[in-house]
Amino acid sequence: MTRSAGRLKARFDELAEEGRAGLVTFITAGDPNKKISSAILEGLPNAGADIIELGMPFTDPMADGPAIQASSLRALKEGQDMSATLEMVRNFRAKDDQTPIILMGYFNPIYKYGVERFSEDSANAGIDGLIIVDIPPEEDTELRIPANKVGIDFIRLTTPTSDEKRLPALISGATGFIYYVSIAGITGTKTAKAVNISSAVTRIKKFTDLPIAIGFGIKTAEQAAEVARIADAAVVGSAIVEIIADNIETKRDSKEFPDLLNSVLTFVTELANGVRTARL
Repeated sequence: MTRSAGRLKARFDELAEEGRAGLVTFITAGDPNKKISSAILEGLPNAGADIIELGMPFTDPMADGPAIQASSLRALKEGQDMSATLEMVRNFRAKDDQTPIILMGYFNPIYKYGVERFSEDSANAGIDGLIIVDIPPEEDTELRIPANKVGIDFIRLTTPTSDEKRLPALISGATGFIYYVSIAGITGTKTAKAVNISSAVTRIKKFTDLPIAIGFGIKTAEQAAEVARIADAAVVGSAIVEIIADNIETKRDSKEFPDLLNSVLTFVTELANGVRTARL
């Protein structure tokens, strides 16, 4: 049964009509704790996020840099698990039925939860897409098929090393959009040059009509705007997670961080302003 199919396409159609790129924001579910993480999630759309990536905490996030690794550990320490993550989304959907939400992470927590159960529960919660970074396309049918069956898009990753021989395999079966990882390496460590991003987008568009979102290494509104001039969306994750870490660093023994929510949402608004004015 298709429950959530359509939100991602509708959002990218809206962006195209407005003549602009979108802002995709990433946070780790449960970081720094369930209460504040839920408040951040609920505040992101009004701050300017067009699409939300919600990280599924995992003990060994091998594609992620130190900032997101630390965010996963903070969330796990607070008791965040798959059930709590899906509950966050259900609560969000009670207030917002328009903003697409994508779960991003690794296959192990999904396998542990149960693939069929995960797909069904995710659809019921209001998840629109999945980005699973450690499943190659040749081995993703175990998850992609049941996810697609319940209306959840399966978003594929491409990288600077994905040449024209490899791209068709990466893109085949993808839905929602294509996520271009703009640097070779882990998240939050380097920033790609615009000329390289532009070349990569041109190469990918030879093989697909899906929107292309670009992430890894975008830390400022100016960098987000630069990407927004080239691609269909800019993805910001580590820079947001670092703000969370900075706000809790001096209050290790506290569960309340009064400036954290405002700091995160103010930064997201700055990013959104950069993205929304990039093509003017």
